[in-house]
Order: sequence, then C-alpha cells, then structure tokens
Amino acid sequence: MHEPALGASTTGSVVLELGQGIGVLVLYAPPELDGAEIEISPAGQPGPHRTHSQVRKRITGSGTKFAAVYPKLPTGEYTVWRDASTPALTVTVDGGQVTSARWPGLGGRDSRPYQHGQ
Repeated sequence: MHEPALGASTTGSVVLELGQGIGVLVLYAPPELDGAEIEISPAGQPGPHRTHSQVRKRITGSGTKFAAVYPKLPTGEYTVWRDASTPALTVTVDGGQVTSARWPGLGGRDSRPYQHGQ
C-alpha cells in the first residue's frame, strides 16, 4: 500500500494516545527514507498483522529529524521490517510510554523509552 508523501510536521502537530497497556513507537530514520512506509508487526506474527507508518520530516525546537510514528500500540514486542521479508530490528513498547528506536545504521542507541525534554 502506498500513500502520498505528507509534508513535514512541526512541534505539537502529532497527537499521541498513551495509557495502560497502550504505547507509542517513534522510529527515527535517515533522511533518505523520507516518504517510505515502514511496516511493523507483533514479534512472532510476520503475516497479515502488520501496520505501517510513513517516515516524515519532523521539525522540532532541537532541530530536524526524520521519523515514523506508530500510535496506539498494545504493549509488547514488535518487529520492524526492512522489506516484505527482512526484519530490521525488534523493539519493546511499554504501556503509557513513548518508545523511540533508530533505524539500523543510523547511530545512537537502538531503543530507549522517551524521556520528557529529549
């Protein structure tokens, strides 16, 4: 499924729903993936249980980054897919938190819970 590329988002333009048993994944990606749709699925369920999000330019007070945002994810482990059959990484999403992860090769830590002010 391919959707039209959306423009850059700015601070405060993404609404995240968090709560008991529900978390969010922010996947930071290199600029060359801008507009790409990256699929994720619950770990161990590579079939039709995938969802996708588009990598977009994110403009914040601390600079410009590229990221895909996956809101309202049930708590658990997720596989991030490089393509239809190749896993890129696995992340754990906790309820009530924003988990951030980095596309392989981007640098930094692979995944970490979001801390206010980052």
